[in-house]
Amino acid sequence: MRKCLALVLVSALYFYVSISLAADWPQWQGQARNNISTEQNLLQSWESFKPKLLWTYRDTGAGYSGPAVVGNRAFIMGVQNGAEAMIALDIESGKQVWAAPLGKLFGNNWGDGPRGTPTVDGGMVYGISGSGDLVCLNAANGKENWKVSLAKDLEGKVMKIWGFTESPLIDGDKVVCSPGGPKGTLAALDKKTGKVLWRSTEITDEASYASMVKGKIGEQEIYIQMSAAGLIGVDPATGKKLFAEKVGVNGIAIIPTPVVSGNKVYVTSDYGTGCALVELTSSSGRLASKVLYEKKVMQNHHGGVVLLDGMIYGCTGNSNGRAKWICQNLETGDAVWESDNFTQSGSITFAGNRLYCYGQNDGTVTLVEPNQKAWTEKGRLTLPEMTKLPRKSGKIWTHPVVSNGKLFLRDLDLVFCFDVSAK
Repeated sequence: MRKCLALVLVSALYFYVSISLAADWPQWQGQARNNISTEQNLLQSWESFKPKLLWTYRDTGAGYSGPAVVGNRAFIMGVQNGAEAMIALDIESGKQVWAAPLGKLFGNNWGDGPRGTPTVDGGMVYGISGSGDLVCLNAANGKENWKVSLAKDLEGKVMKIWGFTESPLIDGDKVVCSPGGPKGTLAALDKKTGKVLWRSTEITDEASYASMVKGKIGEQEIYIQMSAAGLIGVDPATGKKLFAEKVGVNGIAIIPTPVVSGNKVYVTSDYGTGCALVELTSSSGRLASKVLYEKKVMQNHHGGVVLLDGMIYGCTGNSNGRAKWICQNLETGDAVWESDNFTQSGSITFAGNRLYCYGQNDGTVTLVEPNQKAWTEKGRLTLPEMTKLPRKSGKIWTHPVVSNGKLFLRDLDLVFCFDVSAK
C-alpha cells in the first residue's frame, strides 16, 4: 500500500513539474498578450547545436494565422477544401486531430486566408476569419458552439482592404473584439452564447488590424486598442469611452498591438508614422491621457515589438525598404542601437532569455540575446523548405511561437515544429 501511495505521489509530482516547466501559448502574443513566454530551459545558442526539426505539417493552406498552443494541441487557422478552417494539431506528432470550417475564403493580392490567431479558453477555441466570422468551437472535437458575423450581424467596418485580422480577447465571461463601424468600434459578447453585451457607442471608428490588450490604471480596468483613428480605451464593464489619442495613425494599415507598461502605453505603426508613448492617470474616478512623445525611431510594419527591462526590441523601416532591427529606450523614445546584421524585416517573440527574430523574405530565424549594448546574435536557422503556394504580394508574415519547449514557424501551408529545449 505504501509503495503504491509513493508511486502515485511521485507520478503526481512529475506531472506537476512537467506542467510548471512548460508554458502554454493560449492566444495571440502569449498568456499576457505581451509577446513574452515564461518558458525556461531553452537553448541559449544555436552556433554549435541547431534545433532539431520534429515535424512538418503540410496542409494548413493559405493564411497568416499563428498557432495557439495549449497542452498537447496547437490550434491554427488556414484554408482547406476551398474554405477557411480551424485546424487542431497534435504537437508531439504534427498530425491533424480535426478541422472545422469557419466561413468562405477571404482573398486579396497580399495573400488569401485567415489572418488572426485563435484564442483557447475553458475548453473552447475562438477565432475570427478573414471575412469577419467570429466562431466558438469545442476544442476537443471542433464542433461549432456559435458563430457571429462581425461584418453582417454587427455591421462592422475595417480600414482598407486586408480583411479582419484581429485575435479575439477572452476576459472572464466575455469575448471582446473590434468589428469597427457606426454601431461601435469595440464589442463584448457572451463567450458561451455569442450574445452582444455592449458596443462602444461613443467610439465609432473603423477597426484597424491590431489586437486588443487589457490594462489597469489605479483601480480602473481598461481595454486598450488601436482603431483606424488612433489609440482608444474603454471600460470593460460597459464599453464606455475612457480616453482617445490620435497617435500611431496612418491611412494604410495600423497593425502592431499596443504595449502596456504600468500606466503608460506604447504604440507604433509603419508608412512613415513612427511611435508614441501615452501616459494614463486616474483621479477621482476619471481617466486622463497625455502624449509624452511621438518619434520616427520605430516604424514597425506588422512584426510586433517586445518590451524587456525598459527597452523596446523590434524591426523598423519595412515600407521604405530600409529595414533595421533596433533597441529603443521606452521612456525617452531614443534608439540605443541599430543593427545592420539582419537586414530583412520580420516578426519577433521572446522566450527563455532570447529573442527570436523571424525574417519575412527567406524564413531565417535569428536567436538574439537582448541587451542594451548591441545586436548580440547567438545563431541562426533557416526553414528546411519554403511554400510552393503562390504568395501574390505577401511574404512570411506569421509570427514565431515558443511553447512547451518547441518553436513553431509557419510559411503559408507549411507549419514547422523545432525542438528548442536545452536537453
